[in-house]
Amino acid sequence: MKLAFFDSYRLGLISGESIVDISSLIGGFPYANPNDAMVHLIERFDEYKGALEQAQSHGERIDLANVRLRAPLPKPGNIVCMAVNYMEDGTLAERPLINAFHKASSCVIGPGDTLVLPDIPAIVFEAEAELAIIIGRRADKVAAADWRDYVFGYTNFMDGSARGMKPEKNSFFQAKSRNTFAPMGPWIVTADEIADPQNLDIAMDVNGLPRQRFNTNDMAHGIARSIEWLSHIHPLEPGDIIATGTNHRGLGAIQDGDVLELSVQGLGTLSVNVKDELRRTWSNETRLQRQNQGLNALSPQLTGKYAAGN
Repeated sequence: MKLAFFDSYRLGLISGESIVDISSLIGGFPYANPNDAMVHLIERFDEYKGALEQAQSHGERIDLANVRLRAPLPKPGNIVCMAVNYMEDGTLAERPLINAFHKASSCVIGPGDTLVLPDIPAIVFEAEAELAIIIGRRADKVAAADWRDYVFGYTNFMDGSARGMKPEKNSFFQAKSRNTFAPMGPWIVTADEIADPQNLDIAMDVNGLPRQRFNTNDMAHGIARSIEWLSHIHPLEPGDIIATGTNHRGLGAIQDGDVLELSVQGLGTLSVNVKDELRRTWSNETRLQRQNQGLNALSPQLTGKYAAGN
């Protein structure tokens, strides 16, 4: 099944090019914000599954073109991002040490929303294409072999990043947790629809042109190991998000007016806009293209505030 929020954060079930309003089926409990409703559904999915199947077959369908989709988890308890978690198409000589970081849940935006580049002296801004895992039940010290028991589903995720912030080696939080730097969606696909999440094609396009192209089979530390490692650091709760990392070779600058489209195989397409009130510009090559030219991988800023010489 594909679960979503739409319009005024009504719960919906995707059916082809339509959505069925299931808000009336998921009720009778107190909640502080829309995220609580989705978490409630995740926690009790088996109880609701029969009613959801009935709604999918017989409920009134609304054309997706006539609704505004929202982030399916607008304020998750945890967003944990795996760091340097790809072998970069097999080009790394050694497997990177397993690592991760937290991203503020207030960063989340949804389909059609705008990723805003802040007025800060970053070298460049990038948006990393990632597969995100949605936790289905409390995961505490999980064995790698049991990882599937704790996964509710999957969604597209972009990890917005401000590169080159100062001081060096003390800038990760301010680089990753800026407002709007966590686009996700357009919906959650339940785990039963994805046979092998460790073999999914991922594509990121910018203004209709290809940027990132890679497969989740290139992960340095796979989903099973990631869940095992993270859950031995702290428990993961229903509705928590694990972003599984990216292949950096296709990354490039994002800038004002860009349209970013992320498609993880089987998960639909997440499209967001980019806004920069400073109208700064950057070179458009990917990291790989620049490296092949013997240049610094990070695209240089060409014009605007903070550009060299300004």
